[in-house]
Amino acid sequence: MCGICGFTGEVLDRDEVIKRMTDVITHRGPDSSGVFAGDGVTMGFRRLSIIDVGNTGDQPIYNEDHTLVLTFNGEIYNYQDLRKELVDKGHKFYTNTDSEVLVHGFEEWKEGLLNRLRGMFGFAIWNTVDNSLFMARDYFGIKPLHYTQVGNSFVYGSEIKSILEFPGFQKKFNRRALDNYISFEYAPPPETFFENVFCLMPAHYLWYKDGKVTTTRYWEPKFDADENMTEEQAVDEIEKVFEESVAAHKISDVEVGCFLSSGVDSSYVSTHFKGQKTFTVGFDYGEKYNEIDWAKGLSKEVGLEHHYKVISTEEYWDSIRKVQYHMDQPLADASCIALYFVSKMASEYVKVVLSGEGADELFGGYNIYHEPDDLAGYKRLPLFLRKAFAAIAKALPFRFRGKSFLIRGAQTIEESFIGNCSMFTMEEKTPVIARRHAVYPPARVDPPVL
Repeated sequence: MCGICGFTGEVLDRDEVIKRMTDVITHRGPDSSGVFAGDGVTMGFRRLSIIDVGNTGDQPIYNEDHTLVLTFNGEIYNYQDLRKELVDKGHKFYTNTDSEVLVHGFEEWKEGLLNRLRGMFGFAIWNTVDNSLFMARDYFGIKPLHYTQVGNSFVYGSEIKSILEFPGFQKKFNRRALDNYISFEYAPPPETFFENVFCLMPAHYLWYKDGKVTTTRYWEPKFDADENMTEEQAVDEIEKVFEESVAAHKISDVEVGCFLSSGVDSSYVSTHFKGQKTFTVGFDYGEKYNEIDWAKGLSKEVGLEHHYKVISTEEYWDSIRKVQYHMDQPLADASCIALYFVSKMASEYVKVVLSGEGADELFGGYNIYHEPDDLAGYKRLPLFLRKAFAAIAKALPFRFRGKSFLIRGAQTIEESFIGNCSMFTMEEKTPVIARRHAVYPPARVDPPVL
């Protein structure tokens, strides 16, 4: 990964300011750094070199007449096809990096570039002619991008910690984020735990010009099931798409490794990595929390160089402060600790890894996704009757088999799925924060800004 940051306007000692902003995200890009300081803007960059690893891939990157300036975090998997198309249209390239495709593509297609991209990205482009700033984030929000306004300056960064280095920025606790955090274990975007610091939403782009910020959604996922397809045809199609996707993600000038657990998702990815490296971590807390032996067995079977680490209880607790620092905001998901250790171990061998993230959501890997079928018979009862049963079940002070079934059977689909993530009920969280701020039901994810 790389890191970007910057600000508009005239700032005293701006060279020192941008240095602090880039230095604090050195962990995102230890290979090199770059700065553009022009009229009205200062842009910083930290690079982790993956494609075109020589100095020609350093950023910022410009178009032919230097009217557009780019800083970019991510990877564009179809950059070779886009590059050929742009060369045919007369654009001149000076590097072999995927980054340069963005600046020429934006010059050619403006916002239309985004729907042509395949990859993960968060980037900023400054136009030296009209003094406008364009920023965009990938379809699923893999790469982070945050922004705020401090006086007459627009300030942005891959991580919030860059923004904190900007002079005049005041760290204020955002109580609206606390309400959602207590319900969902994280702060749903665009809000953050820092008042007036926002996260650019996935599949959105942003324009900043003449002191005004406008954001626009450019893509939305839509599910259009082909119900005429047989199961065999669906399996063949999934396998074809999967193999093509893995091949695209392996495009790199450096070695690519793979995270490996005992799950079907990462195991399937690893079978396309013959002769390469896999990485696994487990906890010293019993077999239930240690998948190393499963990963070892698969790696041996497929012919992979397997690396693993057992995380001790002491290491787990000692790492929390550091992990939280890198997360930028509170996240009550203990898996981020394991991800920290497996990433740290993998970084000793490779620069890039693939994983199996998202497969459970796509293919119904959690029991919650079976709930509509499991509750179908019960939901034939009238709603008022199910509500009465649920109220009685909630009122009983003890647990019993079927209690959750009765409660969830009286919920709407929205209530049920949001409740799957919800940690605190309205009754539980109201005494915690209601004295200082309004409290909203978990189903109301986006409360109004007060």
